[in-house]
Amino acid sequence: MSRIGKKPIEIVSGVEVKVESNTVSVKGAKGNLEFVFRPEVSVKVEDNLVKVERKAKSKLGSSLWGTTSRIIASMIKGVSEGFEKKLELNGVGYRMEVAGKKIKLALGFSHPVEVEIPEGISASIEKNVMIICGIDKQKVGQFATNIRALKPVEPYKGKGFKYVGEIVRRKEGKKASSD
Repeated sequence: MSRIGKKPIEIVSGVEVKVESNTVSVKGAKGNLEFVFRPEVSVKVEDNLVKVERKAKSKLGSSLWGTTSRIIASMIKGVSEGFEKKLELNGVGYRMEVAGKKIKLALGFSHPVEVEIPEGISASIEKNVMIICGIDKQKVGQFATNIRALKPVEPYKGKGFKYVGEIVRRKEGKKASSD
């Protein structure tokens, strides 16, 4: 039994949730999101709560039950508050700037790197911290991961992208022998 799937999802004030056949649409102050759920689960809106129930007692139905519930909860949070990820860039000579719908990065390569900002996501830069904001949790997280993959933090000097608050285990360099 899914403990997550059992919990009803509270609809925040200012958010409207509609269920039509197998599509959940959530409308709020920051925008609209839609999600097509699988036929193994059913979604109902009652009073001020969204309830997700599994139709079949199969392994797939059980696994989709909690997943569908959390996706809908994330959609409600996204259209009311939004999501944000913060990436910190460390390293001498590493720079980043937002130019229109592109992010220009100087990451120590022989060429500058340009990354297109996806639709529905905004990016801003304060000193060496990039703030990625949007209403879709999956898109924000995926874009942050794609940026981080360009220059992941390395364990010897700590250069590269890391999430703000992420702890990077540092390694000791080579020792000089006195023999």
